[in-house]
Amino acid sequence: MDHPILYSFRRCPYAIRARLAILVADQTVNLREIVLRDKAEEFLKTSPSGTVPCLKLPDRVLDESLDIMAWALARNDPENWLQMPPEGYQLIAECDGPFKHALDRTKYASRYPDQDVGLNRSKANEFLFKLNSQLSRPYLFGASPRLADMAILPFVRQFAHIDYDVFLQSDVPNVVDWLERFKASTIFARVMNKYKKWEPEAPVVHFP
Repeated sequence: MDHPILYSFRRCPYAIRARLAILVADQTVNLREIVLRDKAEEFLKTSPSGTVPCLKLPDRVLDESLDIMAWALARNDPENWLQMPPEGYQLIAECDGPFKHALDRTKYASRYPDQDVGLNRSKANEFLFKLNSQLSRPYLFGASPRLADMAILPFVRQFAHIDYDVFLQSDVPNVVDWLERFKASTIFARVMNKYKKWEPEAPVVHFP
């Protein structure tokens, strides 16, 4: 049986959240690990944007991480990730928009010499404060994770690890606890397995 092909990169937060949804939905894909500084030609021919994740289906290509999550969960959603209020999608949009913008200008400051790192860290923290208020329960919308949790957590993790000591001093204890539980979870460990760079002649790697 031919499975969809997922082009991925282990540390990319967009790819992480795609793999989280594929894993929880129990959808088998052929995983191809891409090295971003040396992208495989077949990947570049497949992905319209040249970015990961990219899911090649028999009839189309999904080149956006949220589309891949939606595809997987539409096929199987055993943990009810899609059962969340509209506010969840608003939080995801804030994560992918203003928060990611500020995150990049904090983490990759040398790429943005005209940007104020401290100001961008403050802008990112505004989103963390909002999440902290929402996390009066274990997860954003109750006792169990929903799509918003799993779509946002990889980006919070990326931001936190710019300087974890600074993150811990940011007065967002609920976010810290939420992130620590995520990092200690079995699902996170499973999506963070290390794979060799994909080569055309390499054996097929199934995920999960």
